[in-house]
Amino acid sequence: MRVLVPGASGMLAREVVRELLARGHEVQGIDARPWPGAPAEVPIHVVDVRKRAAEDIIRHFRPEAVIHMATVTHLREKSEDRYRINLGGTRAVFEYANAHGVGQVIFVGRHTFYGAYPDAPLYHTEDEPPMAAHSFPELADLIAADLYASTALWRMPNLKTSVLRICYTLGPARHGTLAAFLRFHRVPTVLGFDPLFQFMHDHDVARAIAQCLEAKLHGVYNVAGPPPLPLSTIIRGVGHQPIPMPEPLLRLAFGRLGFPSLPPAAIAHLKYPIVVDATSFRKATGFEHRKDEGQTIEAFRKSLRESSPRSVVS
Repeated sequence: MRVLVPGASGMLAREVVRELLARGHEVQGIDARPWPGAPAEVPIHVVDVRKRAAEDIIRHFRPEAVIHMATVTHLREKSEDRYRINLGGTRAVFEYANAHGVGQVIFVGRHTFYGAYPDAPLYHTEDEPPMAAHSFPELADLIAADLYASTALWRMPNLKTSVLRICYTLGPARHGTLAAFLRFHRVPTVLGFDPLFQFMHDHDVARAIAQCLEAKLHGVYNVAGPPPLPLSTIIRGVGHQPIPMPEPLLRLAFGRLGFPSLPPAAIAHLKYPIVVDATSFRKATGFEHRKDEGQTIEAFRKSLRESSPRSVVS
């Protein structure tokens, strides 16, 4: 199958590209950033996915499927830039795909769509509304992109559309929200709270996306792997130290004293769990994770120790 991957230079997207190649697919990538060392058989077009040049690539390559991974998750981007990239880029990808005969589009979203709040159900199902826009305004652009992709299910009937809400990733790539939080030697937590965190190995996430492609899913699906673990267990598992702090003090500590820099709304994610029910995805694809929680934590820990000592703030 001919597959185009917008956002191909991202760390998780690279895993997806490698997985697709291993399965015999023909792959090309689009990204505003280059990918040094990309597989020789994978052309990486260094263009902004929102530009006409990206549409020209779709017109000439004529992909049978597009896996959209060109979204920004880190919170240091200015909000207006995030909106342009996340919502504008998602809209462009779907419009180009619909205009040029692409059969399938997969939008790779995040389980943080559901939000962290005190009276949330333990397991979120796909039909629940997005509460993250209320509890974590900095995620509003990602929620808008997810909702836009979801509307393609009925607005663009010629496309088989999959919206995947994937839990946190962890592993040797050391990439993603949870990985960035855990790389600090002293990891802050909220005194009196120890929420469950759900995560998957990078390689299992790539496999899940590839299986969604091959199953030609149409709909919204939660994607998860091993059972969730308490945040303190994960922190100790990677060899770091949880530092419980009263909430008012923690708000002041973000970005200081060797602690990660996070917006105040992130505190809700350190108090309340976001755990998804991935039963529908498993039934539709037959997906089973290969790396359990212990193996995933150890892979991250090993990669962290092998990286430059400067990558860990002590």
